[in-house]
Order: sequence, then C-alpha cells, then structure tokens
Amino acid sequence: MAQKSRAKNSTEADTPAGVFATIRATPPSVRYLLGGVLINQLGAFVQTFLVLYLAVRGFSIEQAGIALTAYSVGAVCGTLLGGELTHRIGPRATIAGSMLTSSMIVGLVPWLSSPARFGLLVAAVALAGLVTQSYRPAAAVLLSELMPEEHRVMAFSMMRTALNIGAALGPLIAAGLILLNWDLLFWLDAGTAFAYAVLARTFLPDMPAAAAQEKPTEDKRSAYGVLLRDRNYLLFLASVLLGSMIYVQYMVALPLKITADGHSAALYSVVLATSSLTVVLCELKITFYVKNWRPNLVGAFGTALMGVGLAAYGLATRSVVLIILSTVVFVFGVMINGPTMFAHPATFPATVKARYIGAHYATFGLGLALGPTLGVLAWQSLANGVWPVCGGIGVIAALCALVGMRENERHAHPRPTQPETLRRSDETVDYATIDEVPSAARG
Repeated sequence: MAQKSRAKNSTEADTPAGVFATIRATPPSVRYLLGGVLINQLGAFVQTFLVLYLAVRGFSIEQAGIALTAYSVGAVCGTLLGGELTHRIGPRATIAGSMLTSSMIVGLVPWLSSPARFGLLVAAVALAGLVTQSYRPAAAVLLSELMPEEHRVMAFSMMRTALNIGAALGPLIAAGLILLNWDLLFWLDAGTAFAYAVLARTFLPDMPAAAAQEKPTEDKRSAYGVLLRDRNYLLFLASVLLGSMIYVQYMVALPLKITADGHSAALYSVVLATSSLTVVLCELKITFYVKNWRPNLVGAFGTALMGVGLAAYGLATRSVVLIILSTVVFVFGVMINGPTMFAHPATFPATVKARYIGAHYATFGLGLALGPTLGVLAWQSLANGVWPVCGGIGVIAALCALVGMRENERHAHPRPTQPETLRRSDETVDYATIDEVPSAARG
C-alpha cells in the first residue's frame, strides 16, 4: 500500500508546484492527516488554560505551576516516546493510540480538579502531556512518506498552517465554553482527540513500521547511539534548542517590555493578532519561494532574521510602530526557517527517521519549556538588554543550522534499496546496519 501511495504521489509531483497547485495535488490521505491535526488543535486547551482553570477550582498559583510543569515534562518525553512507537508499531497506530489515550486521560481532569486529589491530578496531567504529544513524530513521518520529495517542505508548511489556524481559533472557542462551564474545555479537548483517533484509524494508510522492515545484522547499534555520534545533527538540534528558547521570548519578555515601557496591554493583543494573521496569510507563499534553496541556507537565514527581529525590540523603547515592524521581521524569520527545519529530520532514512524526528520535537519542546524561566530571569537582570542577547543567540543558532544542515542533500531521497552511508566529518554513519534498541536498553 505504501508503495502504491508513493507511486501515486510521484505522478502528482509532476504537476506545477505553485501553492494552490501543491494543495490541489495533495493526496487525500495527507488531507485527512492535516484535517486531523487541525481538529485536534482546535481543542488543545490543557496547556493554554490549565493554570486559569486550576485557579478557578481553588488551587494555589504554586500548585497550578507544578501541574503545568508536569504537563511540559510529559510533553517533552512524549515526543521521544512517539518517535519510538512510530518506529516500532507504525505511524497510524501511534496516532490512533496516542489520541485515544489522550481523550480518556484529559476527560478525567475535571473529575480530579479538587485540591484533595492534587497528586492524582499532577500524574494525570503529566500522562496527558506524554500521550498528547506522542502523535507529532508519527504525523511527521507519515507526512514525509505520503508527499513526494519535492513537496516535502511545502507539506510541513501546510501542517504548520493547520496548527496555526487551530491555535488562532481555539481560544475563541474556549471563550464561549468558559461562559457556560469551565469543564467543557477539557471535555471538548477529549472529544477532538477522540475524533482524531477515529479519523486516523479509518482514513490514514497503514504503512509498515520501520522496525518490521529491518534486516537482522550482527551490528546491533541503537539509532540513538548513531544520533549521538552524528555531529551535524547535534548541531542542528543545538540550533533548534537555542532558536526555540529565544522564540518563546516573544510570548514571555515582550509583554513584560510592553507594560514596562508604559504601553497598554492591548498593544500585545495587537502584536499577537499581527503575528497570527501574517503567518496564516504568508507562510505557504514564502515556503514556495524558499523550498528550492539549500536547506542549510534557509535554516540559517530564517533563524538569523528571527534574531534580528528580537534584537530590534530593544530599539523600540517608545515606538508602537517599531514594535509592530520588529514583530513582522521576527515572524518572517519564523516563516522562512520553520517548515524547512521541521522537514529536515524527515529526510533521513526510515531506519532512523522516526527517532530523529522524535529527538527534534523533544529538543524543540525543551527549548519552549526552558525559555520562559530563563526569559523572566534575564528580564529581571537585564531589562531591555535581553533583546541584544536574543539577537546574539539567534546568530549562534543560525551558524549551527548552517553547518548542521549542510549535508541534507546527501540523504534527502526516498527509501533506499541499498545500504546507505552518510559521511559526517571523520566518521561514517551506516544507517543500514541500525537495528532495534538493544534489549538491555528497552526497560
């Protein structure tokens, strides 16, 4: 079935590759995948509203913070788990299983929202983060397999657009639900996760797991061991970590700056609206223009531009216009580098793809988790000086992307029929010899 899907996709790849032509050429299975991502994101309320919900239910701010931290830790671990499950049982089973489990756990949160059940609540929220984020590596693997290679970056841009649309509409839905009953947030979240599970089980192709296609070899090296020896990929992950840590300052340090400069909090709402509108309207078109550039140049340029936008906030001490313009520059950097960098791990061979994708999502999530704490500490110490620091980190992250992604074209090809060897620095990484994780490491 997978071979038939790839053959069909290769035929469709011969059509003109404009934005709308790419959308029209998207296979039905990919449309179902993206539709499921959108449906799930429309109800993704746990992380966004958990602190407010627990405060309404009588929990202290400290307890709410612990619960949110538990969810974030679970989410980071969940992406690694999702990569491993995708490798072992396949992407469709991983998406359906993780979303079904998520729907059951998230639906229990209102029942556990009593201070007397705080321990159970923290455990449930951590598990919710674990299973809710497990679908992401599976969706990325499936997307990379179903879309032809020349449309891969555009496909990841389409998935990001679906996520952004859901993230923009979700809070509006939540505002209406809160007026009726706060518990509806979690029940709708559970409902959308269940809908995604049903959609995945019904409409997504059952592609074989990479583990089932591995040939027994004498060399039982773990894919994670290979990843740790893959110097270029480690530099790529460093770029992702640094980039996500400064990216989140747009949501952490920027509102602190706006109020410290004497502006109304409404200005931050304008900034958020400008950002969301720019991404939804422009990202696909920008991706169409840059998708044929060398991936390392796209990653480096977009990351550097992101840093320039953040650094420019430091100059906007009183100017509302400069804050808006800095936001536009920052968002353009995100739109340029985002699809290409998220597509990069999907260019690796099937023997390591799921685990490389899982490591990427975990690193990205770790940066988003560390960024707020570091951002607040940096603001308390440096105030407006935090922005040139973000700009400098952006340059370092750009250099890591420039080097870490430079050999992407060597392995960005369909599933191989012969053993693949990728030379990195003074070491040869032979993906064809990678088998499952040794039994001692399975736990």
